[in-house]
Amino acid sequence: LSSQKKFDEIKKANQAAAKKLVEDQFSSSSEDDDEDAEVKQGEILAKTFIIYTSQTDGDASELERTRQYMNEAFQSGAMTCLICIASVKRNQAVWSCCGCFCIFHLVCIQKWAKDSLFLVSSLTDDDFGKKDYPWPCPKCRFEYKRSETPSRYYCYCGKVENPTLDPWLVPHSCGQICEREFKPSCGHKCLLLCHPGPCPPCPKMVTITCHCKKAKPVPRRCSAKEWSCRLPCGRTLLCGQHTCEDSCHAGHCQPCPQVSKQRCICGRQTAERLCASPQWQCDQVCGKPLPCGNHTCEQVCHAGPCGDCPRSGKRSCPCEKSKFTLPCTEDVPTCGDSCDKVLECGIHKCSQRCHRGPCEICRQEVEKQCRCGKHTKRMPCHKPYLCETKCTKIRDCQKHQCRRKCCSGNCPPCDQVCGRTLGCRNHKCPSGCHRGSCNPCPETVDVKCNCGKTVIKVPCGRERTIKSPKCKQLCSRPPTCHHSTQEKHYCHFGRCPPCRQSCQKTLMCGHLCPVPCHDEALVKQTGLHQSAGPWEQPSEPAFIQTALPCPPCEVPVPVECLGQHEVS
Repeated sequence: LSSQKKFDEIKKANQAAAKKLVEDQFSSSSEDDDEDAEVKQGEILAKTFIIYTSQTDGDASELERTRQYMNEAFQSGAMTCLICIASVKRNQAVWSCCGCFCIFHLVCIQKWAKDSLFLVSSLTDDDFGKKDYPWPCPKCRFEYKRSETPSRYYCYCGKVENPTLDPWLVPHSCGQICEREFKPSCGHKCLLLCHPGPCPPCPKMVTITCHCKKAKPVPRRCSAKEWSCRLPCGRTLLCGQHTCEDSCHAGHCQPCPQVSKQRCICGRQTAERLCASPQWQCDQVCGKPLPCGNHTCEQVCHAGPCGDCPRSGKRSCPCEKSKFTLPCTEDVPTCGDSCDKVLECGIHKCSQRCHRGPCEICRQEVEKQCRCGKHTKRMPCHKPYLCETKCTKIRDCQKHQCRRKCCSGNCPPCDQVCGRTLGCRNHKCPSGCHRGSCNPCPETVDVKCNCGKTVIKVPCGRERTIKSPKCKQLCSRPPTCHHSTQEKHYCHFGRCPPCRQSCQKTLMCGHLCPVPCHDEALVKQTGLHQSAGPWEQPSEPAFIQTALPCPPCEVPVPVECLGQHEVS
């Protein structure tokens, strides 16, 4: 009895769902609901923009980008978390990136930041968890510090924690004035109510002069306050001889384009050069006599005095153990002691006597250990020792072995392609083999209405679950009944709603049929299935579309009685 009762309850629920689906398909009440929702959305947007538009005399042309973000916040399924590829609902805690303004679930971005920090920290075992590595936004890769990992749910402007759900406000908004600083900063703050997306340009009016300060100050919009009077700049250039001939411009003047004759640093040669680069060197050696009187200066074209003779004073022998005071005309002799300079190996010293020129390579035989530390061999000190043993350590992807010969243990990152199927189920991960979950699919897909004129872009993988966009174009399908045109209704998927126009077919009596069109009436079919017995559950009635005949004419006409005595 309990199972039969449960079966009856499920059956009734399925029947109710099927009935509701049929009613929704053949009714136009959904269009009225959509219109009401759009009117409500328009009122909320106007309320959000009213302070801004009051400063711009009603001009809302600069609000298009912000309006797009707000429309996505209202549209069902348009806001998608790129981490879990699921819709962002009104009652869910979210976080917004300050670089690309993309919205994510709070729990998703917390897990993303934690996984990113763990992955970067685990690349090297020595500094794991010690350094303050940044973590990136999944979409724009804007980097945040570890301390900037979101832990609480705030509204868009950051004033209110856990903003309450208000049907007359933008989702996840607190309803207060934004008051975020404009970028680039101008000293004013945003005048919109708390909103998603970037703040619009500053609408304030300021009185400001041009770049060159020659024109009179004029009132201009703060977001476009930089302007040029188009007159010649006239500022003195760095050369000190000419003035800037460019039209009024921002920033520093360009280098002087004039050409003049200028001497090199030593003053021996003269050449025509740009005024912007007066300092230049010729390729001649100085050649002036040094104070010793025996040598000349070997520097190339230089300024200032040549200095003392580099061979004067006390000079060291090649091994730098002995010093000699000799005339600059004599070379320093070798001292005869051992060289004792440290060789390139960094362990042994040169055993030759004091000598000129570089020391030889280290030829001492030592017991060397290979890089991986598994083998030893006696060989010359200057030769490296690498064994043939391949590293079996798992790389950072935790899937593949290193396989390098004689690896030191600090294995490089895995160089294979990940290739796992992404969450969209359409593409594979193009990144290098990695640990943890893959990045979201970067592709976007167009979702179109039935006529193809209204298109929205959604993340790849969401096209199968998102609702088709609402199209304001009228349905262009031909009528399926006898009328030449069908009732006006918006573009849609599935069958058109039943025609509600008057039939207007000519009856046998000559009058027109006044009832609604009945060319495609739903008629219940009975007697198609014979039950096998009383134990069999009755099947659901089947409906077919068929054309019904016109009902009898109900127009009253004068009729005489059989004896022609009265007319009724």
